[in-house]
Amino acid sequence: MTASGADAGGARAAPGRRRIYLDQTHLRDHVTGIERVTLDLFAPDRLAPHAVRPVTAGSLPGMIAAQQLGLPARALTDRDALFLFPGFPPGPLCAVAASRCLLYVHDTFLLTRKEDLSLRSRLYMSPSFALALRWCPNLFVNSRTTGADVRALCARRARVALLRPPVRDAFGLEDLPGPAAYAPGRTLRILAIGTIEPRKNYPATLALTAALIRAGIPAELHLVGRVGWGRHAFLEAPPPFLHRHGYLTDAELRALAGSCHLLLSTSKAEGLGLPLLEVQHGGLPVVAPDDPVFREVLGGSALLIRPEQPDAAARALAGWIRDGALARAAGMSRANVARWNAAAAEDGARFQRFLAGDPAAYDALESIVAHEGDG
Repeated sequence: MTASGADAGGARAAPGRRRIYLDQTHLRDHVTGIERVTLDLFAPDRLAPHAVRPVTAGSLPGMIAAQQLGLPARALTDRDALFLFPGFPPGPLCAVAASRCLLYVHDTFLLTRKEDLSLRSRLYMSPSFALALRWCPNLFVNSRTTGADVRALCARRARVALLRPPVRDAFGLEDLPGPAAYAPGRTLRILAIGTIEPRKNYPATLALTAALIRAGIPAELHLVGRVGWGRHAFLEAPPPFLHRHGYLTDAELRALAGSCHLLLSTSKAEGLGLPLLEVQHGGLPVVAPDDPVFREVLGGSALLIRPEQPDAAARALAGWIRDGALARAAGMSRANVARWNAAAAEDGARFQRFLAGDPAAYDALESIVAHEGDG
């Protein structure tokens, strides 16, 4: 375990300035949604003026050692510090400093969708997460939908506070005029972004694309994302309309997004759906499942469908396009991501007040996810 930052040693921070150990032991070469939130929402400059000590690990054994032993040991020796866990759940021994531990929850799938998890997640992460929800009193969530899921699982005494992440233009799409020009009879270029793993439900994405083609709309599916876990039949026998791009750099993804007409997600479940908001910086239309989290995150800016009904979804998408949705998309998408970022800025201000020791930071009911009936 490596910790770096100002105020090394055991010196006390200045009044109003806290030491924060930031768990970054899960960060590796590939940066996806959870990693981007860790790097952006909890960047040292965003946590200023507090003294941030990132804790990193160069290997999987090093990560496990830091989470299970190193960070609890630091909690015992540095009794004034806060411990922020923005990616993986803390090890059970961190409960010795429960009141000083801050857990950021991206989703609850470690407990609610175990059938979609990798073996490592089931054996290592799920037990730690279940325990942390029982002992950690300071829980922060990326959406109100995630907050409701957390509230159903955590200790009643825990505070579940909204800390929606600001969504930056990660792929440099801001100067795009909107989706690529489209006319009836041309090939509809569909973009999908995300690790190839069971929860992303790519068979439904393929089924919808195939339904469009059967309906007389030429279509291509451009899939961006590394291969994760699980077995995927479509990788062994890919359909001719599928174009796999693997993991792309931000610049490479920008070029591809600029040539596409919409982003499609058929995910079984998300805590947020970060790429859907990120592409809205470029004015791209978004098509997503008609589920609570997408209604919260996308508002009226997207077409919401039922992925398990590909023919009905294809008809809805075709009608949406005929009604001029692609032409209207740029304004609606950009307005939605601006709406989201305004809410995220309010959450960020409250979080700063909390770090500074303001006991009233989360007094407002809209800043937390309360138990049903509380208020």
